[in-house]
Amino acid sequence: MHHPDLSTADGPATVKFPHRSRRGVLLGLSVAQLTVVTLTGLLLLAVLMQSGVTGALKLIPLWVVILAAVFIRHRGRSLADWAPIALRYALRRFRGQLIWLARPSGRPRREGLLHLPGTAASLRVVTSPDGQFGAVHDPHNGTLTAVVKVSSRAFALLDPATQNSNVSGWGRTLAGLARTGHIARVQVLERTVPDSGDALNRYWNEHGNADTHLAGPIYADLLAAAGPAAAPHEAYVALALDLKAARRLINQAGGGLSGAFTVLAQTASSFDQAARNSGLTPTGWLPANEIAAVIRTAYDPKASAALDQWSSTGRPQADPAAAGPVVLIEKADQIQTDSAHHATFWIENWPRVETSPGFLHQLLFTSGVRRALSLSYDPKALDAALKDVQRKKATVIADAAERQRKGQVDSEEDSVEYADIKQRERQLISGHADVGLTGLLTVSADTTEQLNAACAAIETAAADSFIDLRPLTWQQAEAFTNAALPLARP
Repeated sequence: MHHPDLSTADGPATVKFPHRSRRGVLLGLSVAQLTVVTLTGLLLLAVLMQSGVTGALKLIPLWVVILAAVFIRHRGRSLADWAPIALRYALRRFRGQLIWLARPSGRPRREGLLHLPGTAASLRVVTSPDGQFGAVHDPHNGTLTAVVKVSSRAFALLDPATQNSNVSGWGRTLAGLARTGHIARVQVLERTVPDSGDALNRYWNEHGNADTHLAGPIYADLLAAAGPAAAPHEAYVALALDLKAARRLINQAGGGLSGAFTVLAQTASSFDQAARNSGLTPTGWLPANEIAAVIRTAYDPKASAALDQWSSTGRPQADPAAAGPVVLIEKADQIQTDSAHHATFWIENWPRVETSPGFLHQLLFTSGVRRALSLSYDPKALDAALKDVQRKKATVIADAAERQRKGQVDSEEDSVEYADIKQRERQLISGHADVGLTGLLTVSADTTEQLNAACAAIETAAADSFIDLRPLTWQQAEAFTNAALPLARP
């Protein structure tokens, strides 16, 4: 989780992210490592009491394996941290859950159920009482999530003053949402989708003149050739209302989902105004069938053509019952859905040097690559954030004191991390909201070979953008749900 530091003191705005701490819960060890060490200590004690030192010496190979599990690291994690992930994947494989198929059922279906795989199986899309917009209800996490489509002018083409204004405006927008206390999460999803060319052809048929000498036939030929090959960019913002935190406001509005929709509509209206001050243009909160279409085209990109043709509004629409995939096959490093292969990465490290707020431009506009970038903002209450700061400060100081007691050299990493923590504390005291940022990136292609090539191109672009990508091994299905769908899930 990262908390970006924005600076606009002189000239164009710059942004720098703090160092991501690798410090454990206790003595530099993670929860999994501490669990293994504790169980090993109990086992060693039992062996000593039962068989004495001789029995313990006979188990030296076992102690070596345990030490390796605790201290050997792979891709930034200890083997002990990898163990529960690998075990869950192995268990799903044993149960045959790595292949998900949509099965027709004669039983009555719950209205609005999206029929998604995995932990998203209970999600359903519901419509507000006034019919103005839809939202996704998550009963397990206790959230109601509305989705708005947004557009903006090309950030790279704006003058520095406008860029600074937009960046500051977006910061104020996030701060305003965080201070409400009832927003569980804000997700920004920016994706590319294959375009059937139907929207372009519809606009040409309505506004163009095919009889224009020379230009008419040339433009028609251009649409026929370029339309299906186009990959337009779409951007969505999902606001997840925390039904528990907003219980008082919901009860005042009448209670139940109806009251929750009233609170969500008020928050959405405030967001619209704040977003316009950030240079964004909200183009309407999505009704239930349009939310279903966004989900459907993530699993089946080739469905865009049919959904465009069936739509009477010019925006894709789908039946919520058909929003999920027909088939999903999970592998260790990728998944395969109806008409595409997908690989999801976690953005492990963000730029730790001063850089432009548009540092993701090269990543987002990598030629010939279909991808979805999800930025999830998790607001934190002020008291909880200050307690977290104090805990981290105490941990850094304690580790430095222990290192000094053992006669070890000072760690520059400790100094950098402590400075970042102090900066975060100053910002909190000054009244800034605390928002954690998590980034996920899903790359999609028609075949495995094309996916591998696209992933290589994306990793190169990520390095040029000063970010580090980490493939989410054995977690691809769940990661895809959180990265490619506008559901604002944790």
